[in-house]
Amino acid sequence: MFDQAIPVMDKILIIDDNPGVVSALELLLSLHGMETVSAVTPTAGIQLLQQHRDIRLVIQDMNFTADTTSGEEGRELFFALREIEPDLPVILLTAWTQLEMAVELVKAGAADYLGKPWDDNKLIATVNNLLELRELQEQQRQAQSHARRERQELEEQFDLQGIVYRSNAMQKLLEMATQVARSDVPVLITGPNGAGKEKIADIVQANSPLRDGPFLKVNVGALPEDLMEAELFGAEAGAYTGAGNRARVGRFEAADGGTLFLDEIGELSASGQVKLLRVLQTGEFQRLGSSQTRRVKVRVISATNADLARQIGAGEFRQDLFYRLNVIELKLPPLCERPQDILPLARRFLGETGQKSLSPQAETALRQYDWPGNVRELQNTMQRAAVLSKGDTIDPDTLSLPEPSSSTSVDLSFEPDRELLERTLAGCNGVIAQAARELGLSRQALYRRLDKYGISY
Repeated sequence: MFDQAIPVMDKILIIDDNPGVVSALELLLSLHGMETVSAVTPTAGIQLLQQHRDIRLVIQDMNFTADTTSGEEGRELFFALREIEPDLPVILLTAWTQLEMAVELVKAGAADYLGKPWDDNKLIATVNNLLELRELQEQQRQAQSHARRERQELEEQFDLQGIVYRSNAMQKLLEMATQVARSDVPVLITGPNGAGKEKIADIVQANSPLRDGPFLKVNVGALPEDLMEAELFGAEAGAYTGAGNRARVGRFEAADGGTLFLDEIGELSASGQVKLLRVLQTGEFQRLGSSQTRRVKVRVISATNADLARQIGAGEFRQDLFYRLNVIELKLPPLCERPQDILPLARRFLGETGQKSLSPQAETALRQYDWPGNVRELQNTMQRAAVLSKGDTIDPDTLSLPEPSSSTSVDLSFEPDRELLERTLAGCNGVIAQAARELGLSRQALYRRLDKYGISY
């Protein structure tokens, strides 16, 4: 028989000088499946917290000396506990005489306060809510730590060409890109304009066996149709008007033994598609105006923002060529679908232009904007803001972003850290309502986060 796992009970530390209070709390919490450890003095409570690293929550009294009602002892104990475990939830047990002190400690980071005598149902509800919140926070920390380790491992193993990202979507894309880089099969990179498709092509090339060979890039969409074939496949002297008296070496010949990146592949002409299909199938092609067959070995990486499936249906793009190009597809999501990347990218672009920084309000504006032009638009915005900013800090007015529409999606995964909370609150002169608007939070949600980090307001 297999041993059954024993469920782990939540451990709660009780610190109160009244043995009757301690006993009542121990009984109440045990009836709800919670383990307790108890102390009747602040010193003993601190020692227990140091000994039991699995304590999930503290319930503490505010006074420990007879005839003392100021709450100062509770205040000292609270900050001593916070010094050991900054994120540990602490519930204060108060009499009406210590209410003002309890409110002060809640502002400093205490989770909640309950008056004596307490309501059993309310106390249990409060404890359960705080334990659930702590569990969610721990899961979030673990997920963030795991994501950081994955990024670090990827950066150590592969040449990522200095790409900046934080999102899981980009992590998965880069893992796939570095994996397929080791083969020589064609790769199709899809995604909207300005999202960074060329950067992904650079990463594929940098980690491929062909990284020391030629790496040529052609923007197919920028080539006039009558010059497109000559540019890609070459042309004999006099093969077309303006060709001159010298033969022209095409990009495929120049890239022999290496990689050719074809951007905006959906713009390739019908005759160009036929020749490209032949090269991919046989490695053979002919220069424009020549009957001589030439042979090359070139890996093709192509990219497009077009809907190739629609173009195939409309007869504008060959289906057999699509299958040849699309052996591996790397789908690059738009910037609005990876909002975690916005601020790291913005700071990188600012770093390229000098030592300027973003105000908390500017960071909020950047996160709330949809970025239809993707990374390219963000880069242009930061470069413009760096030039127009008169000081060292860039504010929303300098960014000059359009007002977000009512349909703008909200990033529900956004969680401000302590630094951003403090800077936003300072920038709003301590006005909670204004700070909440800047961060895109309700006032209640902002209060909870300020309490969590022990930020005064």
